Amino acid sequence: MKRLLLLLALAPTLAQALPLETLPLQEVRLLPSPFKQAQDTNRHYLDSLDPDRLLAPFRAEAGLPQPKPGYGNWEADGLGGHMGGHYLSALSLMYASTGDPALLARLQYMLDELKKCQDKLGTGYIGGVPGGSALWQQIHQGDIQADLFTLNQKWVPWYNLHKLYAGLRDAYRYTGSAQALAMWIKLSDWTDWLVEGLSDEQMQAMLVTEYGGMNEVFADLYEITGQDKYLQLAKRFSQQQLLQPLAHGQDQLNGLHANTQIPKVIGFERIAQVSGDRAMGAAADYFWHQVVEQRTVAIGGNSVREHFHPKDDFSSMVEEVEGPETCNSYNMLKLARLLYQRQGGLDYLAYYERALYNHILASQHPDDGGLVYFTPMRPNHYRVYSQADKAMWCCVGSGIESHSKYGAMIYATDQSALYINLFIPSRLDWTEKGVKLSLDTRFPDDDSVFITFEQASSLPLKIRYPSWVKAGQLELRVNGTPRAVTAKPGQYLSLAGQWQKGDQISLKLPMALSLEQMPDQSNYYAVLFGPIVLAAKTNPYPGEKLNFLADGSRMGHIAQGQRCPLEAAPIFVADSTDFLAGLQRQQGPLAFSTGDLLYPKDQPPLQLVPFFRLHDSRYMLYWPYSTPDGLKALTAKAQSREAARQALARITVDTIAPGEQQPEADHFFESQGSRAGVNQDRHWRDASGWFSYRMNNPQGKGKTLRLTFFGLDKDRRFSILVDGQKLADITLDGSQGPGFFSRDFALPKEIRQQPQFRLRFEAAPGSIAGGLYGISLLSE
Repeated sequence: MKRLLLLLALAPTLAQALPLETLPLQEVRLLPSPFKQAQDTNRHYLDSLDPDRLLAPFRAEAGLPQPKPGYGNWEADGLGGHMGGHYLSALSLMYASTGDPALLARLQYMLDELKKCQDKLGTGYIGGVPGGSALWQQIHQGDIQADLFTLNQKWVPWYNLHKLYAGLRDAYRYTGSAQALAMWIKLSDWTDWLVEGLSDEQMQAMLVTEYGGMNEVFADLYEITGQDKYLQLAKRFSQQQLLQPLAHGQDQLNGLHANTQIPKVIGFERIAQVSGDRAMGAAADYFWHQVVEQRTVAIGGNSVREHFHPKDDFSSMVEEVEGPETCNSYNMLKLARLLYQRQGGLDYLAYYERALYNHILASQHPDDGGLVYFTPMRPNHYRVYSQADKAMWCCVGSGIESHSKYGAMIYATDQSALYINLFIPSRLDWTEKGVKLSLDTRFPDDDSVFITFEQASSLPLKIRYPSWVKAGQLELRVNGTPRAVTAKPGQYLSLAGQWQKGDQISLKLPMALSLEQMPDQSNYYAVLFGPIVLAAKTNPYPGEKLNFLADGSRMGHIAQGQRCPLEAAPIFVADSTDFLAGLQRQQGPLAFSTGDLLYPKDQPPLQLVPFFRLHDSRYMLYWPYSTPDGLKALTAKAQSREAARQALARITVDTIAPGEQQPEADHFFESQGSRAGVNQDRHWRDASGWFSYRMNNPQGKGKTLRLTFFGLDKDRRFSILVDGQKLADITLDGSQGPGFFSRDFALPKEIRQQPQFRLRFEAAPGSIAGGLYGISLLSE
């Protein structure tokens, strides 16, 4: 305890203060608004989770009794314990945001029980990774078998463990728990012991496997303790293969698993902040700008099927149903906040506002708090929501954190002024500077904002002038008296201090409709009102009954209902894209009618509403656009492409994208001597030994196995086995030329009748199995 007190006393002097600091959650309380509703709903979701079930994986690994069994889904499929770590963070954040002692009591129970696990093991380690003891002993001895998402055949164990590190950090950061800090230090010292004998080459080999933000949590611990070993750990847990191109201003992100990279970059930024490492800071900033400015859609999200696609081709964003992943935006917001604190740019705030309203807020069901994994941009598709007792996805873990910390970016300071960044109804009680004020607004339904001082203050204010308000249109009044505005959009407007209790600042922030084209300049547009993305409920199949609640299956997070043909989507038809004046504002909460702008003309007008208010429905968020003259050619081209896609979809029983993390994890990938990569923006996998998947064949519909290869691969010989039975021998000789081709293999009758079977690709001696670019099980 004396050591902890010494560390805490030293902490403020160890790192140089950032130019800007966001004010603590403890000093901000939300007022009634969509964000307060989301926070309250999330509180009920947290209450519905059972701490003893979340603790079960940790108790199992420590050899302690388990009063209750663990949860299913990802928690039972190899990622046991990741939700427990997220839960620590969510409880800590929610306690800071509300001050509710019941949350602190639940957090303390979790910490006490985890400490029992740590004490029982006696090494400093705590974790729910199944078979963790054997795994970590292998790693300590230098036995490293790393793939994109498996390390020594375990599903992303460092990623899993990072959630616990972050949870302990957040318990200390937001509640002041000395116990959490002591447990975090012991766990970090165990990691230092674990990797002390590994060479830099071995460390980098291990970091091929997704490892979350391990570099971030060690940088955070260095900032608190000043012990250099934690900074060195942070640097050792930083993947050079990602860092070096970014530090040199090179975008090599195509095909990479998006949310594997973002936490690493957050770690780069934290190392830069605590150590002054300019290369890491430059890498983090370059990455953020590349992703936000060239790889991000209107809601603030990015990626398709969890991966970065080419920045000049967003066709997959429209065609696929696995659109932006909520975890990505959760992490991009963390990175934006860090960069804002270091550099102060309002572009970080503009992104933060966009993603917060249109992706994070929209990812929670307003009734039961269910959370969304993928948000499809595909016209006429829909989202599915988690159920608290069934879904244990990554986006549930990050989601229960996101909806617990909406006060995190509203206010900031450089110690000489108070910055107001977001127009979220809230009350600030900043004890250090003696500032008490409230911020009230009905934004986005109304453009008025009122800032009222609840006690006297001499601190100047800086209020963000959003870039979505046109120059000269922001109106400012102080106690009813108009004030001149010299600031421009994308800047802060400054007001001197000497505020008295009851003084009120009022703002008018006029919003306007705008179109935002898909980033690759293709013919799809989102409609915005100020920073708010508008979308419309659609009903292409009257009488259809969709299940919007995800089940507990491995792929339950994907909305797998029927895909509507793209050519059947409503189209904005006008002589030019300057057609927004034809949208008609409705009375009441923010809404517009499409009027007669849509084709086909015989359908009734649709209502455009904020996307965060649209749930339990198919929807249109990105809209195709055409001139009257181009409509015929556009629809014919779309019909041809879509007909081929739909024909294949009708006969597809199961499909795997080799080399992509979640599809492989969902099919229980196993391997020996396997590699994965990207060629011409398509993922592949091969092996000098073997690799295998568990294929799903519900109702025994599958008859044909279709495999996709690259035509220039040669000197590769391997066998295809189904449940140990040889299906075929394959030789790739490079004769097919530069391109991709497929081969079909009929399955034996006895295999067709099985609901699941193990598909294995085994290299001939001295050769290679694959590369394999696609696997489909077809009913014909």
